[in-house]
Amino acid sequence: MLLLTSMLHATELSTTDNHEKTDEATLSVFNRDIVVFRSTVLGMHPSERVLRAKARITQQLEVTGDHQAKAVVVAPGMLIQIDGAGSFYISPEDIDPYEQETLESVAENAVKALNQSLSEIRESHSLRSILHALGYAALASLVYVGLIWLLIKLRRVAIRKLLNFAHEKMAGLNDVGVLLLRRERINWVMRKVFQLLTWLIILLLSYQWLGVIMSQFPFTRPWGEHLNGYLFGLVLMLGGAILRAIPDLFVACVIFVLAKLFAKGMGHFFDLVQNRSIEIAWLDADLVGPTRRIAIIAVWLFALAMAYPYLPGSGTEAFKGVSVLVGLMLSMGASSLVGQAASGLILTYSRVYRKGEFIRIGEHDGTITELGMFSTRIRNGMGVELTLPNSYVLSSVTKNYSRVVSGDGFVVDTKVTIGYDTPWRQVQAMLIEAAHRTPGILPEPSPKVFQTALSDFYPEYLLVCQAIPTDPRPRAEVMNQLHANIQDVFNEYGVQIMSPHYLGDPEHEKVVAKSNWYKEPASPS
Repeated sequence: MLLLTSMLHATELSTTDNHEKTDEATLSVFNRDIVVFRSTVLGMHPSERVLRAKARITQQLEVTGDHQAKAVVVAPGMLIQIDGAGSFYISPEDIDPYEQETLESVAENAVKALNQSLSEIRESHSLRSILHALGYAALASLVYVGLIWLLIKLRRVAIRKLLNFAHEKMAGLNDVGVLLLRRERINWVMRKVFQLLTWLIILLLSYQWLGVIMSQFPFTRPWGEHLNGYLFGLVLMLGGAILRAIPDLFVACVIFVLAKLFAKGMGHFFDLVQNRSIEIAWLDADLVGPTRRIAIIAVWLFALAMAYPYLPGSGTEAFKGVSVLVGLMLSMGASSLVGQAASGLILTYSRVYRKGEFIRIGEHDGTITELGMFSTRIRNGMGVELTLPNSYVLSSVTKNYSRVVSGDGFVVDTKVTIGYDTPWRQVQAMLIEAAHRTPGILPEPSPKVFQTALSDFYPEYLLVCQAIPTDPRPRAEVMNQLHANIQDVFNEYGVQIMSPHYLGDPEHEKVVAKSNWYKEPASPS
């Protein structure tokens, strides 16, 4: 009886030492919950009622015999008796209305749990029952060890079979280095995956083995039942959640499939426009690429917005928290990104320039190689590729040397300053002659010379001509040849290229004699 008394006191749950502040307390017998007290009866708080009920049950169980519990109506509540003697009282205030409980159902469940505890107490005093429990526990342990051994064996066989299969597939590779690298990587990945799966299965087997072992002994049986019930409840909950999510997931998949089909149809339409099979006034072939990207992105964003309510877990607080976090990150870090994208759209649809045109942006000039949403890439005459942010391009003055020409080509211009003592007609004629001598400069339209300014000491002459973009010479080479020919022509006609700030005229004109044009190390070739 002393052992029984200690077991009853050891199973007390959900009680506190502060009786006045305790809202409810659970009466447990032999580790099994019997009933929850939520009200004060005859001045006794729920925790005091638990202590009194335990003392009463301990006293009743000191008498040997097959004890039996039952419920008797004692208005306004129910009295639970053991062998006809009262053990504890259940009042109407002990009922939890939120769980749709009734006084009768609570009393019936309490009697059922108490009778099961009484049966387990009798079983704990039976040597035969203890031996049976030990036998079942030993058998369960043997099965547990055998399953783990079989699992390890199966893991080794599966890894060996899969590795042999992968090595056979890779045997046709010629690159030895790549072959060794891939083989080592596949070996490592497969071993890690199988190791993870093995430990996961061992964890589940251990959990189930522990529940089975604890269920064999009366004192720990409630804990084992709780473990098994929790695992099965978790599996049922996950399975039910998956089954409930299937219709919504099907709707989301249908939305994404329709979006994919619509995007594919739009891609075919844009291909026809780009190939000029279809002529549309508001969409040029040059704008098909960016318009395609924008339209497809808009379709997928719309599909995501439509499918969002049907995604599993979209209504949970975790999903909402992740959405808020993503929105906050985008609002804090994407302001410059959005500005660059907006600038790219403005530049694209305002048709400031096109791919392949020669432009000058600020201090940079070159041929456009790529029109991006966030940046523009140009390649200058030296072959260097420059990446310019679209916001910088939009805020700078852009000179397009390809847009104003008639037909193919781009504009080439250069400026010289000659003194007032040189006839301007002669200067114009010499510049035009130098342009005609330059390979890559088109004869039609013919080069033209403009006097752009009459400065204090000299007029400024601007030579404008048109070059061929398809010629392999880069613009820098064309300009180099043009400048060389200008110097040669001016030397031939005895005109010095200088911008004099007058202190006095030189005795002789500063020109290079034709005989000295090819001084060493220069050569005519």
